[in-house]
Amino acid sequence: MPSRSSLWNKDGSAKGDAPRWASLRANMREAFPTYYYTTGSDPFADMVGEAIGYLNKLKPVGTAESDPSSTPGYLIGDQIIGEPGNISSPDYSGVTGVKLGDEMLPVKDVLEQAAQLFIGMPAWNHPLVMPNVIPQANTAAIITAMMTNVFSPNIIEGEYAWDVERTEMETSAILADLIGWDPNVAGGLFTFGGSGCYFYGIKYALTNCLGDKSRCTGIRTDAKILMSQQGHYCKQNSSDWTGLGMNNYVEIDTDENNAMDMEHLTEVVTNLKEAKVPIAAIVCTMGTTDAFALDPIEEVRELVDRLYPLSEYPDGAGRPLIYADAVIGWSWLTFKGYDFDANTLGFADDVKQEIQANYNAISKMVHADAIGCDFHKTGWSTYNCSVVMVKKLNHFQELMSRPGSAYLQARTCYNPGLYTLEVSRTGAYSMAAWATLKFMGAEGFRSILGGILEIQHYFRDEAIAKETTAVCVNDSDHGFVTLFRVYKKGVDAVTQYQRELTDPAAKAELEANNKLQEDIADLLWQWYRFPQEKPGDDYAPYISYTSGFRPTDYEDENIEPGFIYAVKSYPMNVNVTYEVMDDLLRLVLQARDAIEAGTVPDARDDAGNCPVPYSKFKDIRPVECGSNATEEASATSDNLLSGIGRQSKKGLKRLKKRRRKK
Repeated sequence: MPSRSSLWNKDGSAKGDAPRWASLRANMREAFPTYYYTTGSDPFADMVGEAIGYLNKLKPVGTAESDPSSTPGYLIGDQIIGEPGNISSPDYSGVTGVKLGDEMLPVKDVLEQAAQLFIGMPAWNHPLVMPNVIPQANTAAIITAMMTNVFSPNIIEGEYAWDVERTEMETSAILADLIGWDPNVAGGLFTFGGSGCYFYGIKYALTNCLGDKSRCTGIRTDAKILMSQQGHYCKQNSSDWTGLGMNNYVEIDTDENNAMDMEHLTEVVTNLKEAKVPIAAIVCTMGTTDAFALDPIEEVRELVDRLYPLSEYPDGAGRPLIYADAVIGWSWLTFKGYDFDANTLGFADDVKQEIQANYNAISKMVHADAIGCDFHKTGWSTYNCSVVMVKKLNHFQELMSRPGSAYLQARTCYNPGLYTLEVSRTGAYSMAAWATLKFMGAEGFRSILGGILEIQHYFRDEAIAKETTAVCVNDSDHGFVTLFRVYKKGVDAVTQYQRELTDPAAKAELEANNKLQEDIADLLWQWYRFPQEKPGDDYAPYISYTSGFRPTDYEDENIEPGFIYAVKSYPMNVNVTYEVMDDLLRLVLQARDAIEAGTVPDARDDAGNCPVPYSKFKDIRPVECGSNATEEASATSDNLLSGIGRQSKKGLKRLKKRRRKK
C-alpha cells in the first residue's frame, strides 16, 4: 500500500496504485464547484446549463404566446409528448423500497433523473394557472438564491456569511422605511415562510407579556392571543408549538367587510383586563388569501394605548403586542411616495382609487410592533422568502438572546444566531428578496400590482358583467383575487345571488348552486389533468374555489346562516392578459355546460398512491380542543379548507345586533 502522503498527483488525480477510495474521491472533485483557483473552463457552469436544458425539455409544445389554451398548464416531459398529456396524480409508488446505491452515479444522470420529478408540476408562469396566491419567481431572485447554494452562506453570524448578511440588513432597512419605522431602530429576520413570521411574532409577544423568565420556567400562564375570524390558520400552529395551547387563541368577530369588529374586540379586551387575564398579542390581518380582509390596526393601537397606557407599563412588559400578518398585503407599501394626482404610470381612475385605498390601509401597519412579509407571495420571489420585521430590534434581541456556544465565536458585530429560532439560516431567502427589491424598484412593484387590478377590473366589469349567468361576489374587495359564481343557462346571476344572500327561502337554491361552483372547479381540475376528457382541442385552466367567502345576510338571527361558495381566479403572473381572462370565463362556462348536459366523466379517486406509513395519515384524527376561557369559537375544519374565517353563530348574532343599532 502506498504511503498516505503519496496517494495523489499534484493535479489532484489519484496515482495508479492508490486505493479505490482515493480514486473515487479524486474523481468526485468534478462534482463539487471549485472557486479557489481559475481554470480554463467551468464544469459547474456547464453542468448548470445542462440541468436547465433538462428542464427545458419538459416545456409543452404549442403556441401559448398567442393562444395560452393551446398548451397545458403543467410540465409535460418527453415520455408523453404526442399523447394527451395526462397527469393523473403524483407518483409515490415504491418510495419506501428505495435503498442507497452501492456505487456512485454520474452527476449528469442524477440531474436528468431530478428533472423528471418535475413532470406534472404546475407551471406558475402559465397564463391559465391561477389557483392561489402563487406567483412566478423573477430571474434575479432565482439566480441569486442559486448563487448562495454554491457557497452556503449561513446567516448565523457574520463570520459564516460575510457580506451576504448585508442582504438581510439592507432589505430590512428598505422595508422599515416603507413601513415608516426608523431603520436605525427596526430590523428584520428571514425565516421559514409566513408561519415562521407568525411564530416569531407570537413568541416575541409571549416573552414580552410574561417576562423573559418564562423562557426558563416555561409558559405557566394562560395568556391570550386575539385575532379576527379571518385570521390565518397558522394561529393554531403558533399557539400549539409555543406551548401556549390552542385553547388560548380568541377569535374576534368580523364585520360585513371581513374586518375585525372593534366593538367586539373592545368588549373582549376589557373583560380580559378586568379578569386580570394577560393578552400577549393582538394579531391584525392585513390582507387575507381570498377576501383580502384588512383589520383596522390604527384603531387597535388606540385601544391598546388607552387600556394599557405606557404610563402604567413604561417598559412595555405586560402590554399586548400588536402583530400585523401582512404576508399578502405588505407589497402595497411600495406605493409610498407615489403621486396619485400625477399618476405617471397611467392607471385607470377606478384602479388608481383602489390602489390608493390599499396603500392607505396597509400604511397603517406603522402602528404594529412586528410584521410578517412574504416575498414568495406578493414579491414574486422564490420559495421560501419571508421576513419578520420588528419595530425595536434591540428590544427583541434583549428578550430572545441566549448564551453563545463553546464552538462558535462572535467575531463580527452581527450574530443573529444568538436569538433566532433556526440558529443556522440560509442566505438564499434574504438574497432573493434583496435581489427582487434591487431589480424591481418601486416602479416594478407598482406596475405588477396595479396591473393585477387592471386585469381584474376587465374581468369583473367587462367579461363577467356581460355574462348574464355569472356574477362577481367580491366586487368591493381590492385584493388579488376575483371570486365569482356561475349559474345555469337562463338564470339571471345578479338577481339569483341577491336572493341567496338575503332570503332564507332560497337556502336550498343556495346550497344547490354552491354545489355547482364546487362541481365546476372539480371538473376543471379533472380536465386540467386529463385533457382528452375535455371537449375541444384546448386545455383547461387550473383554478380553484372557496367554500366560504361570506355568510348569508338573513335578518332573522335564529335562522342558521348559509355560506357563499365561489369559483376563484388568482391572476398573479405577468403573462396574464385581457384575452387570457376571456379564455378563462369561456372555459369555466364550458365546464358549467358539460355539468348541465350530464356529459361529465366519472370522477377519479386518484389523490396519489401513498404507501404505508404515508397512506395512514388520512385515518389519523387531529387533536380537537374545547372552547377557551372566553367561550369564543376555535378554528373549524372549514377554516383550513377555504382560507376564509367563518362566523360562529354567536358572532353572527352579535353582528346583526350591531347592524340594527346602527
